[in-house]
Amino acid sequence: MSAPSDNPPRRGRHVAPAPLWDWEDAGPRDRDGGTAVALGDGDTPPRGVPPVVVPRNLGAPDRNADDGSSSAQGGQRHRRGGSRHRRRMRLNRRGRLLLLGVGALVLVVVGLVAWVQAESSSSGRPGAPVLVHVRSGESVSAVMATLTRDGVIGSSLAFQLWSVLHGQPTPRPGLYQLRRNLSFATASAQLTAGPNVFALTIQPGTTVAEIANQLSQLPGNLAQAFVNDARTGRVPSPYQQPGGRSLEGLIGAGTYQITPGESAKALLGAMVARFDAEAKSVGLSPGTTANGVSAYGVITVASIAMKEGYFSQYFGKVSRVVYNRLANGMTLDMTSTVLYSLGQDGGTVTPAEEQVTTPYNTYLRPGLTPTPICTPSVAALRAAAAPPAGTWLYFELTTAKKGVMVFSASYTTQLAAEQQAAQNAAASPSAQTGAGAGS
Repeated sequence: MSAPSDNPPRRGRHVAPAPLWDWEDAGPRDRDGGTAVALGDGDTPPRGVPPVVVPRNLGAPDRNADDGSSSAQGGQRHRRGGSRHRRRMRLNRRGRLLLLGVGALVLVVVGLVAWVQAESSSSGRPGAPVLVHVRSGESVSAVMATLTRDGVIGSSLAFQLWSVLHGQPTPRPGLYQLRRNLSFATASAQLTAGPNVFALTIQPGTTVAEIANQLSQLPGNLAQAFVNDARTGRVPSPYQQPGGRSLEGLIGAGTYQITPGESAKALLGAMVARFDAEAKSVGLSPGTTANGVSAYGVITVASIAMKEGYFSQYFGKVSRVVYNRLANGMTLDMTSTVLYSLGQDGGTVTPAEEQVTTPYNTYLRPGLTPTPICTPSVAALRAAAAPPAGTWLYFELTTAKKGVMVFSASYTTQLAAEQQAAQNAAASPSAQTGAGAGS
C-alpha cells in the first residue's frame, strides 16, 4: 500500500473550481477551440484536479453588460449589419450588370456606325450603267431595295440608316441611269436630281427635222448635233446612194432611250441599225431592185406612200401609181413632196407653191425626190417593195372623214373624183387634206 497522503481530502468535501478567466485573459486554446483555464487558489490548479476547458461559445458574459437585454440588442445590430451587407451586394451586382449592358450597347452602336460608314463609301470605281425605273407612288425603301438588287448600293438598310443623318432622297417617277458601286451620297444626289433617261418615240412618217425638234425639248444639246450628223454622212447607211449623205428615211421608227452623255452619232447608229432590220424583214437589201428602181428608190417610194396614202390599205396602190407614172415619164405631182421642201406636214399646196423651185417639187421636176421624205413604216416598205398590179395613174382622197380614196387610170375619172372630193370638203371643211396625184 502506498503511504497515506499528508493532506488527504476530507470525505465529502466539495472542492470548488477557481473562477473562469475572461476571454481576453485566456491562455492557449485546446484543439476543440476552447480555452484552458487554471482552477484553484492561485495560478495552478490543485494537485489531481484537471484543468477545466471552456468552449469558446460558452465564454463568460461581457463584464460590461448589465443584464440579458444587451445580448438581444447585439443580435439585432448583427442582423441589421447583415441586411446592409446584402443590400450592398445586390446593388453591386446591379451596377455591374448595368455597366455590362451599357458597354455592350456602346459596342453595338460603334459597330453599327462603322458598318454604315463602310457601306456608304464605294469600294473602287463606279461600275457598269444600270437603268432604274421609279414608278409613281413607289416608296423610297422600295427604290432602295431595287438599287441593292441591281448592285448600285450595297445595303438598303445601311442606306436608310445613313439617310437619318444625311437626309432622304426624293426620287421622281421616271427612268434613271445609275452605275453599280456608287456611294450613298452619289446615289442620293442623282435620285434627287430627277430622271436622266428620256424616251424618244419616232412615229412612222417623221422627218429628221421633226426628230431634232423632239430632241430640243430634252436636256442637253443633242438636237443640233443630231441634225448635223444625219445630213453630213457622219453616220453611214448601207442603203445610201453613192455619194449620199442624208439619213432621211433611213431611220427606224420606234422608241429610243436617251441616256446621260448620249452622242448624236451613237443615237443615229442605233436608228440606222433598227431600220436595216426592218428593211430585211420585208425582203429588202441594199442590192435590191424592184419596179425599175434601186433599193434606195423603193424606200423613197415607201416614204411618199406614207404621206399620200394615209391609211395602210392604200400604201400598195399609191406605190403602184408612183411606179406607173415613172414608167410613163410623167411627173409625180405629189403635194407631200412640195410640203416637205417647205418644212410642212400635211395641208394643201397653193398654185404659187406648186411653182417653187426645189428638188422636191414633183410638179416641176420629173422622177423621184433626191431623198425619202420621211421615215416609212414596215407596212409602207412592204407595199413599196411588192405593190399590187394595176394601171392606176391617179388617186384622190374623196372622203377624208371616212378615209375613202379613189384610184383612176384615166384623167377623166380623176377629174370626177376631184369634184366629189371638193363637194365633200365643202360640206366638211376641216376634213380637207389635199391628197391626190395628177390634179
